[in-house]
Amino acid sequence: WPFDQRGFLGHAAIEPKYAMSLPTLTLRGFVTVLMLVALALVPQLVELTGNAFLIDLATRCVILAIAAVSLNLILGYGRMISFGHAAYLGIGAYAVGIPVYYEIYNGYLHILVAMAVSAVFALATGLVCLRTRGVNFIMITMAFAQMVFFTFVSMEEYGGDDGLVIEVRSEFSRFINLEDATVLYYVCFASLLVVLYLVKRIVNSRFGMVIRGTRGNELRMQSLGFDTFRYKLICYVIAGTICGFAGALLGNFTNFISPEMMDWTRSGELIFMVVLGGAGSLFGPVLGVSVFLLLEEFLSGLWLYWQLVFGIFLILVVLFANGGIDSWLSGRSRRSHDS
Repeated sequence: WPFDQRGFLGHAAIEPKYAMSLPTLTLRGFVTVLMLVALALVPQLVELTGNAFLIDLATRCVILAIAAVSLNLILGYGRMISFGHAAYLGIGAYAVGIPVYYEIYNGYLHILVAMAVSAVFALATGLVCLRTRGVNFIMITMAFAQMVFFTFVSMEEYGGDDGLVIEVRSEFSRFINLEDATVLYYVCFASLLVVLYLVKRIVNSRFGMVIRGTRGNELRMQSLGFDTFRYKLICYVIAGTICGFAGALLGNFTNFISPEMMDWTRSGELIFMVVLGGAGSLFGPVLGVSVFLLLEEFLSGLWLYWQLVFGIFLILVVLFANGGIDSWLSGRSRRSHDS
């Protein structure tokens, strides 16, 4: 019995079967919790400092983090390097802008259209893209994205290359007024938490195990009887749907949409955000987006040729921080998923 004669717990008398190991908070866990708390308190920080720019930066960070998490689902866990993922951001944004252009302000309809069109586009393109591998997969995903890009450029009715102004944000209810910057931020932040939870459940499910197994050795998974093409296609559609949802939030945030949002360079930035934070880790893309945007804002205010310094820094991170920021915080160096 683990109590001594005085009635207190005698630690020396505890047998192994009574011993319990207390959970330890690692550096990665501490940074994750600290960052989530900081994001949750951004509006309060704005009230204290009076710097309204902080909430704009944080909102952009949270929205792009949702897009990066969706890309990580196929890039980090499935090794599907899509160079056209930003197309879903544009599709989602135009799913808000075009209905508003016709004075249709129903936010639930906007979200439904954004996710549905993104899912259909991902399904149609995935049926073709996923039959290729390596460089061919990268190029064909970029080709499909550029097709969407030039399609919206040619739509003069909706501004063409000049873009389209969203005069009124999506309307949900009197309790969710996206015209209020604080409400919009918390909607985006809550969406990020939900997406992180969903991706965690997907990755840790049997479905996610098959996706990760396919990343390592697709032929072996096929020999075990799994239809890897079907699994990858479903994963590809899920990622595109989530990114389309992020695009709808982005359209509401910027109040302006243009084909530039879905250019292949934007897809490249998303890929780098995922790799910078740590591909194949749940919270890595959020870290990558945060560091990317913060450095971009900081360096752009210091030097005229800040892009050069920024580019050199990112190259060094890729070369010497194998596995991204997440790996560095874990105190271990893991091989990238592309090796």
